[in-house]
Amino acid sequence: MAKHGKKYRKIAEKVDRAKRYTIEEAIELVKELKVAKFDESVDVAVNLGVDPRHADQMVRGAVVLPHGTGKTVKVAVFAKGDKAREAEAAGADIVGAEDLAKRIEEEGFLDFDTAIATPDMMGVVGKLGRVLGPRGLMPNPKVGTVTTDVTRAVSEAKAGKIEFRVEKAGIVHAPVGKVSMESEKLIANLNEILAMVLRLKPSTAKGVYLQGVSLSSTMGPAVKVDTVAVQNAFKG
Repeated sequence: MAKHGKKYRKIAEKVDRAKRYTIEEAIELVKELKVAKFDESVDVAVNLGVDPRHADQMVRGAVVLPHGTGKTVKVAVFAKGDKAREAEAAGADIVGAEDLAKRIEEEGFLDFDTAIATPDMMGVVGKLGRVLGPRGLMPNPKVGTVTTDVTRAVSEAKAGKIEFRVEKAGIVHAPVGKVSMESEKLIANLNEILAMVLRLKPSTAKGVYLQGVSLSSTMGPAVKVDTVAVQNAFKG
């Protein structure tokens, strides 16, 4: 078990481990608990009552955060011809086809945060699965990153679209924003993520679906959120 420094332990004492905070309280506390000198990210971990080993219980989705992630997103697009020009016009940082795939495969080029591809490029992109997949960069039609509407895909990525996927342990991790962002913006972003996760509840999931929600900054301690209040907030 990793040992935390004196500064971390002192800050962690401010968290009541037995308490389940409201979203508003949790956001304020996470901002107060920042440890590092840099602008830390705020992240949410959602523990779900699903078994990801079963395909029909895989929770995967994407959502455009209303106030962005707080960081500049570099977008790579696999496209040719008119669609490549469309991607460039929409503000894509990197546009290519076989040449881009070759850079990734042979040079290990991965200087981008999101990858988008037109359907006709998936024969090329599919071969990069072992490189892009583990890093969460593989374009996927289920989350809108394999599409003919390149302009929209690039615009959403630049605006703060995030993707999430439940891990083996049944936990979804997602970025909410930066500690420096206003509380109201972080709350709105978090609500958008939680609402989407709840909407994606598999029909085959048994028992309690939303088992735990916690927030933390990059270097700070976790703050647990009241899941009952979250479920009540998004009923109907």
